[in-house]
Amino acid sequence: MDVTRAERLGFDPTIPSYARMFDYFMGGKDNFAADREAARHMLDIAPELPLMCREGRRHLARVVRHLTSVGVRQFLDLGCGLPTTGNVHEVAQAAAPGSRVVYVDNDPVVALHSEALLENTADTVVIEADLRDHEYILGHPRVKGLIDLARPVAVLLHFTLLMVTDDDEAAEAVAGYRDAVVPGSHIAVAHSVSDPKPEATAELAKIYKGSGAAEGVRRSQLRTKADVERFFDGLRLVEPGVVYIPHWRPEPGESLPAPETVWAVGGVGVVER
Repeated sequence: MDVTRAERLGFDPTIPSYARMFDYFMGGKDNFAADREAARHMLDIAPELPLMCREGRRHLARVVRHLTSVGVRQFLDLGCGLPTTGNVHEVAQAAAPGSRVVYVDNDPVVALHSEALLENTADTVVIEADLRDHEYILGHPRVKGLIDLARPVAVLLHFTLLMVTDDDEAAEAVAGYRDAVVPGSHIAVAHSVSDPKPEATAELAKIYKGSGAAEGVRRSQLRTKADVERFFDGLRLVEPGVVYIPHWRPEPGESLPAPETVWAVGGVGVVER
């Protein structure tokens, strides 16, 4: 990516970005030298990170297809990241034409690329915002123009809550959306966890915290599976519950990697009031 473009967007390309590091792990080109350097340090500790990223996208696609199968036609993708293969609108609209998707991210590079990608795409918009501000997001004119909050919505928090350091603040963010949407809506969460490899994940957290890749991220360790399960308080969990992501409704005959290589869990909860 061209550094002059970063300067026009008004951000510092010498500070790594979570979204651009993910892009690097996925083999993309929308990243800077600082992103690549931080990512390579992380690969020294956890060479399975590219596999985790690919499994994460496969998991997201399975979640979206499940949601369309139960009648959901509106999606709010919070912390969407840079466009890559299997974007939410592509999966949702292939399974259920007419599905509506709002992409939300606080990274200006993400907003720029998503706008370019979606320029001629129907039923899809992107806004730049902080996922913690549900009132701003749900009240945004572009969101209100596309999403009918009187009908069920799927709120997707796919590997984004780890950007919210404080556990109570992260839980409050989920609860804000849970309380704002109608019954029949769904909230999906995927999150890297420390359980299978606590020493390695602590080292990764140290690198990430020190790199400045996300302002305000100060955790010295990833959350545990039990921590992630608490995000579903007040929701009815869809089977199989909160599990390691390759095990969440895999395709028949699909080979399942071990938790030691994909140390991330996910689940889907239904809003019932």
